Amino acid sequence: MRGDMAKGMELIRGRVRVETGDITRIPVDAMVNAANSGLLGGGGVDGAIHRAGGPAILEACKVLRRDRYPQGLPAGQAVETTAGKLPAKYVIHTVGPVWRGGSADEPALLASCYRASLELAEHLGLESIAFPAISTGIYGYPRTEAAAVVFEALEAWCHEHEGPRSILLVFYAAEDARVFLSSVGR
Repeated sequence: MRGDMAKGMELIRGRVRVETGDITRIPVDAMVNAANSGLLGGGGVDGAIHRAGGPAILEACKVLRRDRYPQGLPAGQAVETTAGKLPAKYVIHTVGPVWRGGSADEPALLASCYRASLELAEHLGLESIAFPAISTGIYGYPRTEAAAVVFEALEAWCHEHEGPRSILLVFYAAEDARVFLSSVGR
């Protein structure tokens, strides 16, 4: 299923949809980047978004580093830039926590990544947002534990806020989507 978008399951009153595919190919108002604190690109989703979006994203990130985040974007926060050539209006960059066994406030920081990104999307008046699996790659957050945190954060958001109306969780691999869905009992 890699590369080709597979339609997935709808959750939380139909506002959240789980899909498999390449997040850089999804037409949405905002595409979330699982960034590193440096905001200047990297591997995984971060590298893919920077490559697909082109140099405009990197230039916008350089301005953010110079003007607002000279020490880098702290974990759990979010900031927007242009989406460059991506099929989105914005890229929302957020830095997930590095897994340290669960005792370094990782669940709160991971939930904050999703809330902060959604708050920014709501503030910008956006209707749709696509998230990758934040922190479950090189940052080592266990997928099943992350799934519970993400589902709880999204469920609370959807009960308290009207926008964005469409929230996509985009997993690159079908196995990751399956783990997420089985972890939240779907």
